Amino acid sequence: MPRGPGDLLWQILLFCGAYWVYRLVRGQVWDQSAAAFEHAREIVDAERALGLFFEGSLQSWAIGSGWLDDVASWMYLNTHFGVTTVTLAFIYLFRNEHFYWVRNMFMVAMGLALVGYVLYPTAPPRMLPELGFSDSVSEFTGVSSDASVNALFNPYAAVPSMHVGFALMLALPMIRMAKRRWVQVVWALYPPLVTLVVVVTANHWVLDAVAGAAVAAVSALAAQTVFARVRPYAWAWEPSRTDALPAPARAG
Repeated sequence: MPRGPGDLLWQILLFCGAYWVYRLVRGQVWDQSAAAFEHAREIVDAERALGLFFEGSLQSWAIGSGWLDDVASWMYLNTHFGVTTVTLAFIYLFRNEHFYWVRNMFMVAMGLALVGYVLYPTAPPRMLPELGFSDSVSEFTGVSSDASVNALFNPYAAVPSMHVGFALMLALPMIRMAKRRWVQVVWALYPPLVTLVVVVTANHWVLDAVAGAAVAAVSALAAQTVFARVRPYAWAWEPSRTDALPAPARAG
């Protein structure tokens, strides 16, 4: 059960504060362009060597369908924040015993992602039209991506893809918690769908998605092996009942 309005307010402030710090740090744009395009070419070379350089063909197929690229662009713009916040709210209200484990996982993931953005700025595929990519989201909205560059947006924050990372960090706990088979199936499909969306819209490379999945895995491991051991009565996936502290001291 939720731990009262005070805890609810604290969780909202904590997560929203962390998310906006994440956005602000992520959006600090300095002269990264040379390194970002060099890193993008490194990713292209790596994907070609691994036989994974198919983003251009996949986007061309989506555009050729006449509708798939528009659907993907709409999802890219609207589902990431919406699905994440609604799902976290659901977990807090209806699966509260698991919420603090999930919250800690997200906190670790955002910190790791920021390290990636700072150390390895990377231009997304949409910035390399010479390789056959187009900016599907800009074409869908009619607004140039350059017009949205601001303190909360970094055009070179491609590695890791936290669209994919967040999708995995929502889907796997929800699959564990779900009681109905169809709900588990829907959540199992969500990360692959998000991966398709970020690639089809030319906002991420395939290896960006792999990096996002790696961040999700490390963050889950940290939530399980570090945070859950520090406060097993509050931060474990299944909070310990035997060593629980009095209710006022248990706020996560």
